[in-house]
Amino acid sequence: MKLIEGDRPERAVSRRGFMQRSALGVAAIAVTPAGALLNASEAWALDVKGLKPETMKTLILIARDIYPHDKVADKYYAVAMKSYDDKAATDPKAKADVEGFVAALDGAAGPGGYLGVGWESQRVALLKAESQNPMFDQIRSGLVVSLYNNQDVWPIFGYEGESYSKGGYLERGFNDIDWL
Repeated sequence: MKLIEGDRPERAVSRRGFMQRSALGVAAIAVTPAGALLNASEAWALDVKGLKPETMKTLILIARDIYPHDKVADKYYAVAMKSYDDKAATDPKAKADVEGFVAALDGAAGPGGYLGVGWESQRVALLKAESQNPMFDQIRSGLVVSLYNNQDVWPIFGYEGESYSKGGYLERGFNDIDWL
């Protein structure tokens, strides 16, 4: 930025350019024609083999709505939901179950589908209405393991991992809880 006495500073990015780039960041995950999900703002990509890319994108949002954590990036939710895509690639029944569950949510959501519902509380209401569906329970219970057992997520929550190999917690940090 050059400053000349009496002049306004030159901007590398205009206000209009900043607003346009900010608006693009709202649509976080893009679907490519080859069937991949891309998220440039977090620099991750996910190849989708068994499910439709839109279905996988919806599953990631469903995972975030079931277990919402502001500090956990979408890539961890994508990794947690990847097993459904892997299974759908080899098992037609599993694919039909997942696609059917997402189609039911999209139908209940109306135009724009589940992804088009802007408010989290409205999406949660849709999920509660579908909570009797066995697929919902499978996703919810599967997330407990696939999301929270991911060692890359542990530091976000302040969990240091198991303690047995380090001598246990009694002699190593039993009373160092600073958040309670």
